[in-house]
Amino acid sequence: MSLVQEFVELWTSVEGRPERLVWRTRRFRVTDTPTTLVGPCDWWAPVARYDVSPGRAPLQISGWRFQASADDGETHVFDVRRHDDRWELVRVFD
Repeated sequence: MSLVQEFVELWTSVEGRPERLVWRTRRFRVTDTPTTLVGPCDWWAPVARYDVSPGRAPLQISGWRFQASADDGETHVFDVRRHDDRWELVRVFD
């Protein structure tokens, strides 16, 4: 696994699921069913330091994990997340 923090181009379906990715000038097509990555809701941050409820913080979709392959067969598992109006590549698994 490599930790990466690079912006990438990501195309999604109408439902918002990743379909294609361009990373370091290479084009990859999603070849499996993407899995959502979840994290605490943004609005929860101001109250996160207080014990205001039993249980866990509310969660939201924070990104996607998916396998994608280039035309030559090179395949990776990618973790991506939204950062402002762009997609950021966070991790790459070989």
